[in-house]
Amino acid sequence: MTGNRRNQLPINTPFYYGWMIVFISALGVFFSGPGQTYSVSVFIDSYITEFGWSRSFVSTLYSTGTLLAGLLLPVVGRLVDRLGSRFMVAAVAATFGLVCLAMSLVFSPVMLFAGFFLVRLLGQGSMTLTSSTLVPQWFVSRRGRALSIMALGGTLSSALLPPLNTWLILSFGWRFGWQVWAVLLWVVMVPAALFLIRNKPEDVGLSPDNARPVKLAHELEQQYDTQSWTVKEAMATRAFWLLLFCTTIPAAINTGITFHLASIMQDTGFETGVAPAIAAAVLSTLAVVQLPFNFIAGIMADKFKVHLLMVLAFAGQLLSLMLLLNIHSLAMAIGYGVLWGVLSGFYAINNGVIWPNYFGRRYLGSIRGIAMTAMVIGSAFGPLPFGFAFDYFGGYREIIILSMVMPALGMLAAFLSPPPLSRTSGQLAAEQGRGGGE
Repeated sequence: MTGNRRNQLPINTPFYYGWMIVFISALGVFFSGPGQTYSVSVFIDSYITEFGWSRSFVSTLYSTGTLLAGLLLPVVGRLVDRLGSRFMVAAVAATFGLVCLAMSLVFSPVMLFAGFFLVRLLGQGSMTLTSSTLVPQWFVSRRGRALSIMALGGTLSSALLPPLNTWLILSFGWRFGWQVWAVLLWVVMVPAALFLIRNKPEDVGLSPDNARPVKLAHELEQQYDTQSWTVKEAMATRAFWLLLFCTTIPAAINTGITFHLASIMQDTGFETGVAPAIAAAVLSTLAVVQLPFNFIAGIMADKFKVHLLMVLAFAGQLLSLMLLLNIHSLAMAIGYGVLWGVLSGFYAINNGVIWPNYFGRRYLGSIRGIAMTAMVIGSAFGPLPFGFAFDYFGGYREIIILSMVMPALGMLAAFLSPPPLSRTSGQLAAEQGRGGGE
C-alpha cells in the first residue's frame, strides 16, 4: 500500500502531502488577486484618462459585473463537486489568463463590462472558491490551522498587487500590466494545479490529517463523508440561512467602507490632500495585522465553537464602527486599521471552517458556491448606501450609525447557529418516528 501511495503522489515529500495542497491553495488565493477590488481599482484611473469615461460610469459597470458574477458561483461550486478541484483550478486559471489578456485589449464599454464580469467571476469568485474548497478535503481536526496558512496567499496578494500594478502601469502602461498577469497565471498557476493538486487524500491512499493508518479509499470516503449534507438538506436547516446572513454582513460593510475610505477620512476631519494617504495607511495596517491573526484565528477555530467566535467577531465589528465615527487623528486611524485587521483574520478563517464543519466534504463546492454568492452580492451592494448617504446627508455619520444594526443582528444570528442536527441522527429519528407510527 505504501509503495502504491508513493507512486500515486506527484512528488515524494517528507511531510504529509496535505500541506503541499495548502501551499498550492494559497497560491490559488494569491492569483485570485487580479480579479479582486484591491487590484482592479488601480486600473480605473487609466480607463477614465484614456477613454474619457466618468468614474460613476466605470463604477456602475464594475458593480453590475460583480453582481452578475456572484449569481453564477453556485454553478461553479457544483462543477467543483462533479469534476474535482484539480481540473477546476487548472481550467479556471487558464481561462482567467485569457481574460487578463483580453483586458489588455479593451477599447469599448461593452468590452470593459465583459472583462469586469469575467475577472470577478474567475478571479474573486472561482479562484477563491476552488482553493478554499480543496483544503477542507485534506484536513478535519487541523482544518482551521490549514486554512489560516492558505489565507496568507490572500493577505500577501492584497499587500503586493496594488503597488506592483501601480509600478507596471507607470513604467509600461496599463495594457502591459494585464498581460503580465495573464503570463503568470499560465506559467505558474496552471502547471502547479495540473501536476501537484490531488482532489482528496483518499485518492492517493491517505486519510484527512494523516491521523490514522492508511485504509482503502472507499472505506475512508465512507468514514469521512457520513455527515456530508446535500445542498437541499443543508438548505432545510436554520443554521444554513443564518450563516448566509452572517456571510453577507462583513462583505457589505467592509466593501462599502473600503470603497469610500478616502472620502470617509476626509469627512472625519482630515484635509483633502491628506485623506487618501491616511486611507492607504489604514489599509496597509489592516494587511500587516491580518497576517498573524490568520494563524491565531485558525488555532482558535480548531479549539472553540466557531459560531461563538463569529459572535465575538461581530461584537468587534460593532466596536470598530463606533471607533470609525470618532477618528480625529492618525493614531486613531491606525488603531482602526489594527482592529479591522484582527476582525478580517477572524472572518476569513471562521467562514472557511464553519461550512465544512457543519455540512461535510462531499457537497462542499455546491454549498460554498451559494455562500460565495451571498458574499459577492453583499460586496456588490455594499458601496451603494454609503454613496447615497453622502449625496443626501453630505457625510457618512448617519450611514455608519445605521450600519451598526447589521453586526448587532449578526451577533444574534451567529449565536443562534450551532451545528445542525447530524444527518445520521436526523434520519434515525425520522425512521424511528415512522416505525412508531406503524
